Amino acid sequence: MTGSLLVPPAALPTIGPLARAAVDRGMAVVSAVVPAVASAVRVHYYGGPLFADRLVADLRPDLRPDLCLLEPADDWLPGLPLSLVGRRIHATTLGEARSRPDRVFVKPPSSKSFTARVYEHGGELPADLPADTAVLVADVVEFAAEFRLFLLDGEVRTGSRYATWGRLDPAPLADCPDAARVCAFAANLPGLPSAVVVDVGLTGPPNDPRATLAVVEANMAWFSQVYMSDPARALDVVLRAAGPMVDVPLGDRPFLRRHRTLV
Repeated sequence: MTGSLLVPPAALPTIGPLARAAVDRGMAVVSAVVPAVASAVRVHYYGGPLFADRLVADLRPDLRPDLCLLEPADDWLPGLPLSLVGRRIHATTLGEARSRPDRVFVKPPSSKSFTARVYEHGGELPADLPADTAVLVADVVEFAAEFRLFLLDGEVRTGSRYATWGRLDPAPLADCPDAARVCAFAANLPGLPSAVVVDVGLTGPPNDPRATLAVVEANMAWFSQVYMSDPARALDVVLRAAGPMVDVPLGDRPFLRRHRTLV
């Protein structure tokens, strides 16, 4: 495969495995500066959303459609039924969330503009962001284990456990007794782009049939850490999620990052 995988000038710590996988298949891994973009035949991207927006804005007008970014809809998670999420989730604004007196989990839908975590009350939320910033507010749930799955065309291509009881604890899926169950759950989730990352939580001890599964969140594949996933298989998902328009299936058009990528 030819083409370029663009990365931010300040490379993310997570880029190493994906970069090696890209080089192994004949791609160039380059710092995302406009001259490199202009000379590339096929352009793909791995990095943060803010830099991606600046990058696309700087592209020549005739090149802009050739870097298309897929992302889950902001209202996807709160729109899922309780049986899939296992907790109350609603979309609101940062201003409303700041008035909450109770302990809740708060996250930006996709922008990563502040840290997603449990806040003891709304007063702990960032004060330097506009009140109309979109956020998701959810009941606090403790997961025994959390898994990251890279999905392409409804198939889990690779994944790993990334946390146990809220602490970072990566492990290959092959070492996780609930892997088959977790993968089947993720592969049947509706309303997602063809290339996406889904995080799934397990509410009870491993290998316990009484433990339930719940969606933690969905993420842009082009800004998702691979943890102990197979980098080559994760790269397959990243390349579809951030690449030329010719690779974007018709069903993915609603998931394009339209408002900033000008496509």
